[in-house]
Amino acid sequence: MGSGLFALGTRAMFANTAMLETTSHNISNANTEGYSRQDVKLATENGRFTGAGFFGRGVRVSTIERTSDPYLAREANQTASVSSSDKTRLDKLNQLEKILPMGEAGIGHAAGEMLNAYVDVANQPQDMSARQVVLARAEDVASRTRAAAGQLNSLQEGVVADMKATVEQINGIAVQLADINQKIASVKGVGHEPNDLLDQRDMLVKDLNSLIQVSTVMAGDGTMGIFIGGGQRLVLGNDSDELSIMQDEFDPSQGRLMIKDPSGTRPVNEAMITGGSIAGLLSVQNNDIPEARNMLGQLTAALAWRVNQQQSFGMDLSTPAGSGVPIFSTGAPQVLPSNRNTSSLTTPPVSLSVVDGRFLQASDYTLAPDAANPGQFVMTRLSDGEVTNVTDGSIVDGFQISISAAVPDTDRFVLRPVGTAATFMKRSLDKPTGIAAASPFTAITKPANTGTASIGSLSISSTPDAALPPLTGDAISIVFTSPNGDYELQAPMGTTVTTGTWVPGQAISYNGFDLQLNGVPYQGDVINVENTAYPSGNNGNALAILALRDEDLVGRQTLSGGTVQRGSTVSSTYSQIIGTVGVMVQGAQTSADISAALASNAQDVLANKVGVNLDEEAARLIQFQQSYQAAAKILQIAQSVFDTLMQVAS
Repeated sequence: MGSGLFALGTRAMFANTAMLETTSHNISNANTEGYSRQDVKLATENGRFTGAGFFGRGVRVSTIERTSDPYLAREANQTASVSSSDKTRLDKLNQLEKILPMGEAGIGHAAGEMLNAYVDVANQPQDMSARQVVLARAEDVASRTRAAAGQLNSLQEGVVADMKATVEQINGIAVQLADINQKIASVKGVGHEPNDLLDQRDMLVKDLNSLIQVSTVMAGDGTMGIFIGGGQRLVLGNDSDELSIMQDEFDPSQGRLMIKDPSGTRPVNEAMITGGSIAGLLSVQNNDIPEARNMLGQLTAALAWRVNQQQSFGMDLSTPAGSGVPIFSTGAPQVLPSNRNTSSLTTPPVSLSVVDGRFLQASDYTLAPDAANPGQFVMTRLSDGEVTNVTDGSIVDGFQISISAAVPDTDRFVLRPVGTAATFMKRSLDKPTGIAAASPFTAITKPANTGTASIGSLSISSTPDAALPPLTGDAISIVFTSPNGDYELQAPMGTTVTTGTWVPGQAISYNGFDLQLNGVPYQGDVINVENTAYPSGNNGNALAILALRDEDLVGRQTLSGGTVQRGSTVSSTYSQIIGTVGVMVQGAQTSADISAALASNAQDVLANKVGVNLDEEAARLIQFQQSYQAAAKILQIAQSVFDTLMQVAS
């Protein structure tokens, strides 16, 4: 009898001691990140059979079990992974937004000031100080543009550096997970869970999700398989694969996520990387920076091309006067061959040239041979996915494609018409006398005219067509043939080339020149277009360049059927760039706020389920203390019974 009570009391004391120790362990780790509350699981000892029935033999400790919820843990990890991605992207977009300032510090303001400076040149074409101001304003445009492009390139370099640092952390965690898997598997056979090791592994998985979103699969031996990118293994059992960042096959400035396993090194499907800071970095690199770079490049290339074109139509102050030379130089269109191509990588068989900068689009393109149609190529505009079939000499979106040699069907190219335009933007004209303010032609009204028409301006707006009568001397005369403004262009006088009707406010245009009239011409009036006799006093081309302020010189598009969709002015284009980047930042901020709230809520729900509640643990301490004291009382009674039996026996 006494020995039975001793056994019952001893087992009860051991059980309550285990519960007190576990409760103390919970309280000690209440603030330990990743710790899961542990509970003692008790079981009744098998009864002792006697002739009077089964007598209970007390309690035994079955195991120490940690509180866990795989579903809630997975939800917390996934939401935290998305939150990390959104936060990383937001941080980079905030840097991007600062690269393109608003107001007077912006490129749009500088471009407007440069064009406005032509007002003084038009008023006094021979004033060197006015011309010097134009050059200073042009330098300001070039330097601001170049600085913005340089900061974009630095931001891209920073993104790649962050990607490499993130990959190093991922690889380190993967090695730790493989090691813990080994330790867990080694103790799996004892029949009890290594709770603290499991907590460590869950914490590492949580940390890994903040870097790259993963999925997990439990194995029968207790190990956990870790997978990324829609099924690519990262950790399996006690083996881990290694991630790395390698140069993009087209653009060495971009990094690509690769994974090395026993079969070799291959790219990870980045489209399947949907969470973690690496996903945010990839989104900025693949989408946000290229979009901003191309928008800035489009503005730069269009402005420089159009200003240089109009400059070439005028005459400068050299002796004798010559055609205007370019004011700006920009980065040339790029062709980026894949490093897997079999054709020349140093001198690719594909090249680009700008034909009309007003039609350039803010986009990169891919180009690949059309295997079904030799000599043809499939070009895809990446900004909207529009596909165009092209051949050697095709002109698309303001640039011409040239194919100098046969291209193997396996070759691939990325075309970047405007990507480097801003990076290499420079003012190439240094001499004030080189500003071509004069128009090479002058319009003169005949003294015998009876109407009130006078010359408003005469400017060259496009390259003259050599097939039409040239603008020389009295070769072209505008003869008004009716009171309604009908006119004939005669070259020479008496030979009609074309006819038209003058409308107030609209220019009379022919073979590259635009003539604006003030007043109203009468029937019989004649206006001659002649060579400019004194270029130093002429301001026709300065007025034409000044008019570029209001010209839709950026982003024109040729629609199906040949219709031309108007573009935007320089100032409105820059405003659109600022607006687009602002929308990016606002969208990223909203996403970051929402995902952070979801991650916080998911973590709170998980903590409420598996975390330590100090109030509950304190109550349990009192409960288990009383149970321990009761167990001690059993031993005390057993001792008393034993002593009594010994006295009787003696």
